[in-house]
Amino acid sequence: MASTAAGKQRIPKVAKVKNKAPAEVQITAEQLLREAKERELELLPPPPKQKITDAEELNDYKLKKRKGFEDNIRKNRTVISNWIKYAQWEESLKEVQRARSIYERALDVDHRNITLWLKYAEMEMKNRQVNHARNIWDRAITILPRVNQFWYKYTYMEEMLGNIAGCRQVFERWMEWEPEEQAWHSYINFELRYKEVDKSRTLVMVHPEVKNWIKYAHFEEKHGYIARARKVFERAVEFFGEEHINENLYVAFSRFEEKQKEFERVRIIYKYALDRIPKQQAQELFKNYTVFEKRFGDRRGIEDVIVSKRRFQYEEEVKASPHNYDAWFDYLRLVESDTDADTVREVYERAIANIPPIQEKRHWRRYIYLWINYALYEELEVKDPERTRQVYQACLELIPHKKFTFAKIWLLYAQFEIRQKNLQNARRGLGTAIGKCPKNKLFKGYIELELQLREFDRCRKLYEKYLEFSPENCTTWIKFAELETILGDTDRARAIFELAIGQPRLDMPEVLWKSYIDSAIEQEEYESTRGLYKRLLQRTQHVKVWISYGQFELSIDSDDRIQRCRQIYEEANKSMQNCEEKEERLMLLESWRDFEDELGSFANKERVRKLLPEKVKKRRKITAEDGSDAGWEEYYDYIFPEDAANQPNLKLLAMAKMWKKQQQDEDEDEEDDGPLCLAHYYRMTVNIQVINTPV
Repeated sequence: MASTAAGKQRIPKVAKVKNKAPAEVQITAEQLLREAKERELELLPPPPKQKITDAEELNDYKLKKRKGFEDNIRKNRTVISNWIKYAQWEESLKEVQRARSIYERALDVDHRNITLWLKYAEMEMKNRQVNHARNIWDRAITILPRVNQFWYKYTYMEEMLGNIAGCRQVFERWMEWEPEEQAWHSYINFELRYKEVDKSRTLVMVHPEVKNWIKYAHFEEKHGYIARARKVFERAVEFFGEEHINENLYVAFSRFEEKQKEFERVRIIYKYALDRIPKQQAQELFKNYTVFEKRFGDRRGIEDVIVSKRRFQYEEEVKASPHNYDAWFDYLRLVESDTDADTVREVYERAIANIPPIQEKRHWRRYIYLWINYALYEELEVKDPERTRQVYQACLELIPHKKFTFAKIWLLYAQFEIRQKNLQNARRGLGTAIGKCPKNKLFKGYIELELQLREFDRCRKLYEKYLEFSPENCTTWIKFAELETILGDTDRARAIFELAIGQPRLDMPEVLWKSYIDSAIEQEEYESTRGLYKRLLQRTQHVKVWISYGQFELSIDSDDRIQRCRQIYEEANKSMQNCEEKEERLMLLESWRDFEDELGSFANKERVRKLLPEKVKKRRKITAEDGSDAGWEEYYDYIFPEDAANQPNLKLLAMAKMWKKQQQDEDEDEEDDGPLCLAHYYRMTVNIQVINTPV
């Protein structure tokens, strides 16, 4: 029966989750951790204050606390902080013997813990147990002799107690371990505090390093032993020798001698050191030597120091990278300012000997300035024109003119010959340049030279050669024509312009035509100017040409100038009706409108206003470079009146807009008249579509 009852007993079913959708508010692991951390920081209520009224309660309190400390120690004996807290608590109750016992038990656990020894000794000193403290310090420095903190505390305690002999004995024991320099300095300072100078002197030279030699010398100087200090520096120089020479030692030695007013000795020390120390390691020495010469030397001595230092730096740079022309420029600038001409020439010859390894102009651009500076130095500083000529000629022979050339060199050479009043050589040089390697800059420089000399026939010949070399250069044609105009030969200038516009290829034809037209206007040849405008309009229908043509007609002082200008605008508008660039036609119409606003009648103004287009925003597809669809973009289009007449949809749109405007002007109620207005709009739209449907 019991088993039957157990079989019949229902097993509780697990509740099925009907809604498996995610909750609206999601809780992340980060949020859980953050909340847990925040709750840790919540302040717990302080424990209640306990007042002890009799000895029995005090003993119970002590027993309870000791039991807690002992339990903590039993749980983890290696946590020294528990031992220290326990001992400090006993100390606070004046139970020094118990605290001492706790520290001893802790030292049995970890006798190499520095903090434990320090707390133990501090407790004994705080309670004026000097012998106990000495005992602890002795044990500590015996077990851990490399912990300097024990020695410092021990010596400080003995000195505060006035036990100078004991303190010295501790220092002696410490020095047997050969500690770091600071320990020795502490011992030295201790002896100096008690005027034991001789003992201090015996302690200085334990670590024979440069800074310690310097400190030893300063020690002797401080106590007035100048001869001993100098002897220390001399011994240091002998000790290190030339193999381990150090600039700091010589800097300190020279400063010491400078304080003693021994300036010649200082100068000898600096020179001795600079001759033996590598220059890369003697930067501070150079600096101090320079400062010394500025203070106590003459001008020549200062310049020698500075120049020698900088010359060495530049020598190192050019040796490391002979093709670093910027370093050569700096080096040459230095030697030019201080040395004689032979030395400067030697450096220039060394510099120009580093020819660029690749015959490409970009590699020669900096190099060629070495030659230019060399020639200018010979001409302006040395005043040697013959050597200057040789420098220019050597440079021109070196340049590979078949691959590239430098017009600057040719022009500088020609200008030099002119300064020497040798015009024939200058012309010969420029003629050779044009024959070997013609360039625009060479032609311009040669023409400018002949213009300054007022040799106009030579200028004409040069312009002819220039145009044979570069017939597409519009600037040259214009300059040639301007020259003829200045000389009063307008027929030649006109002929030059005609030849220019007849060229099959020009780099700036619009500038050339403008100059030709401006020249004709200056000569007041208005019929010729009209002919030029018409010829230009046969080649191009650019809107600016039409506008310039109209403004020209308007600028002429005649009775029919307004009618002529209007006629040109009409012709331009008719000509540009089929122009693809609608903005250009719009520009023309706006210029026409401004003209009519200023000088036209009301009818003409209305006529032009009707010709202006309507600005319409449209959309078009954008195709990417790979042919895929990139979306749509908006742009503005201009609908001219003749375009609107050819598109029935535009008529429909205009009538719809007109109807909408009429509806907005009416003051009828929108709700009552809404269906009627919609039906009226529908009938109107149908009628428009019927009208515009082609038969």
